[in-house]
Amino acid sequence: MAKSDAKTIYAQSSDIKARTYLEYRKDMKKKAIAELEIVEWLENKVKRMFPNKQVKVFKAGGDNFLWFLRKGGISREPDFLARINSKEIEFEFQYADKAGLEFYDFKISKVAKSKNKKRLPIQNKHFVYIHKPFLKYAIFPPEWIFKNGKYGMVEAWRSYAFRVPKKKFEKLLKPDKSLKNICEIIDAKNSILNFQHQLVDINKENLSHLLQGVIDENKIVKIIPKDLDSFHKVCFILDNLNKIPRNANLWLMYLLSYISQDRNLEEISQITYCIDFLYSKISLRPNELNQLIPKVKELLQIIKSYEQNDGSFKSSLKFSPIEETRFALFSINLIEDLIQDMIFYYNATELKPIKKIYENVKNIKKVNALIKIIKI
Repeated sequence: MAKSDAKTIYAQSSDIKARTYLEYRKDMKKKAIAELEIVEWLENKVKRMFPNKQVKVFKAGGDNFLWFLRKGGISREPDFLARINSKEIEFEFQYADKAGLEFYDFKISKVAKSKNKKRLPIQNKHFVYIHKPFLKYAIFPPEWIFKNGKYGMVEAWRSYAFRVPKKKFEKLLKPDKSLKNICEIIDAKNSILNFQHQLVDINKENLSHLLQGVIDENKIVKIIPKDLDSFHKVCFILDNLNKIPRNANLWLMYLLSYISQDRNLEEISQITYCIDFLYSKISLRPNELNQLIPKVKELLQIIKSYEQNDGSFKSSLKFSPIEETRFALFSINLIEDLIQDMIFYYNATELKPIKKIYENVKNIKKVNALIKIIKI
């Protein structure tokens, strides 16, 4: 895919045009969080399945590096590939978030293919299923689903699937104590993802009140030249209108001048939002890329310098620790996406690939505990 196509195609996709690109990415990232957390665990399981052989398991599919498909939709490619000596086996990953399911559902296209008007189970593939509430797992071929499942409608998916009854499927599950920590991290990261994304809604609400004040209270909304807050407001409005600035490349380069060591976390969240918005609309020239890369590194260093031992972030007396933590997590989330994108599309070898989402947060569990306290 050409760079310009990759940056504009998302606006044409029917499943994301009603949302901002940022909202679409949040939804797509949830499964990616789980997939990236189980890679090492799955590799150990496959090694036991194929003893005395060289085994390497890695993330695969259209979202193997960027975690979400820019065209929207769902990849038909496998979630993982296991290389066993010179052969490869596909792995599809699913997990249950709650107990009490009557059926365990599997998409038809992942289980079987049509041949001579007959459905046949796909060969050279396995499913890996993790039941988070039970801390159990199962690894099985499509043939097992084909034999034990029934063809039926899944209302939540609005499509037909293979449905395996609870009694049959849960007999297949095996306990694994090592899943406890993995599932806790997955849950914590999803909680953090939801928490930090609330900043978008908070900013929407603040801007809404500001604009309503023009009519209700005769207030004046000021957009001040060369002011970061004003720059952020303009980008935020354009993003939600799905509009692209005429001089987006120039805007991005100008925005980089706002980055400095004395910026607080709210300002950094505004800068990273604007960078993410503008970057997603353009193709970078080599000189622009050379300016952006060190600034992204600098932003990450500034954020990390504000991290506290209790999992919170603190940069200013103006905001509470929970507000500042939201600013920091929001920024880290966007920066990690940006790093992956620049490596993938621009071969930015100066940047280190992100192996797990929120890997730049020092202590995930402490941050999640802080969020839970606030919710209580």
